[in-house]
Amino acid sequence: MFTKVKDFFKKETVCCIAFLLAVVSMFFIPPSVNYFSYIDFRVLALLFSLMAVVRGFSSIGVFTRLGTLLLHKVHSLRTLAALFVFLCFFFSMLITNDVALITFVPFTILVLSMADQRQALIPVIVLETIAANLGSMLTPLGNPQNLYLYTISGLSLWDFIRIMLPYSAVSALLLILFLLVLPKVSFQAGNFSTVQTESSACSTDKPASSRSHRNPRILFAAYCILFLICLLTVLHILPFQIMLLIVFFSFLILDYHVLKDVDYFLLLTFFCFFLFIGNIKQIPFVHDLIAVLLVQHEVSIGIISSQIISNVPAAILLSGFTNNYSALLIGVNLGGLGTLIASLASLISFKFYANTDGSNKKRYLGIFTLYNAIFLVILFGLYRFFG
Repeated sequence: MFTKVKDFFKKETVCCIAFLLAVVSMFFIPPSVNYFSYIDFRVLALLFSLMAVVRGFSSIGVFTRLGTLLLHKVHSLRTLAALFVFLCFFFSMLITNDVALITFVPFTILVLSMADQRQALIPVIVLETIAANLGSMLTPLGNPQNLYLYTISGLSLWDFIRIMLPYSAVSALLLILFLLVLPKVSFQAGNFSTVQTESSACSTDKPASSRSHRNPRILFAAYCILFLICLLTVLHILPFQIMLLIVFFSFLILDYHVLKDVDYFLLLTFFCFFLFIGNIKQIPFVHDLIAVLLVQHEVSIGIISSQIISNVPAAILLSGFTNNYSALLIGVNLGGLGTLIASLASLISFKFYANTDGSNKKRYLGIFTLYNAIFLVILFGLYRFFG
């Protein structure tokens, strides 16, 4: 029993901490009907719906097939690495950073192994992780903290992109520079058409036949429509209640298995942090102290707090004490760089690599920390210079 609890805590550390914080805060502010006013149900509905739609696409192998199509003309390690890194960079803008990594890191491990380039696994996976974290910061759909801050800030879509565009653009240039450091090793790409089949063994993509008896083309069309419905809600055109009902009942009809794949612990984490922050805001001393510390230091505090509790809970926590959402947005997104827990998506890549044969975890952590530190220093310097 103790082992199971320990394993669960390791797997869902942030959720467990959020739950404990919520419970502790209840001793200071007893439960009441006011608790309902703490919860941003729109954010929770959007998170659930987007996760379900992305899992739906993944269940019919959309992302893996797209990656496979792009591999046919690859003949060098540098080109292959660039392909995977920028797949993560651009896909993360629409399917979130964690889903991009869940989709492409196992695919990368398989392809590099088939191409006899396992020595490049660590730098490529580390760059994929950085690419997913930094590519995702450009759009409200890119990661949970963006969706949350976009929803509560009242920023227009254009204003949101305008704030983050310089950092994404510089990130793309830095990724190119780092890719140029990789050796220009040529090789025969081989029969990569087998990758799609074999990658199902190490990817979250599952063949449609094992998940639903419906035609994959019909499912793809339906998921595209559901994604557009979610997008209409993100843009404040469609009420979130209608979106939630449409998405939920659509998956009950199309493929109810997808609903089992949604990360409900992420939703619970948000729920618990909403309770904790709502209660903390009712304690005058604590509220005033955090608010004073944050004044004109949203970016720095956002980065520092992300290193300790990761950037999603940092965004939720700090948003309750400042109205400077633009600076906080920059802080928690740049804060995804740094330690392994600064962005929980980074743990996904590490777990995949750690499970490969002959993995060198110390070397991975060393290169991961070095690369992240360089990106963080440069991007924070960009903020200090132009901000």
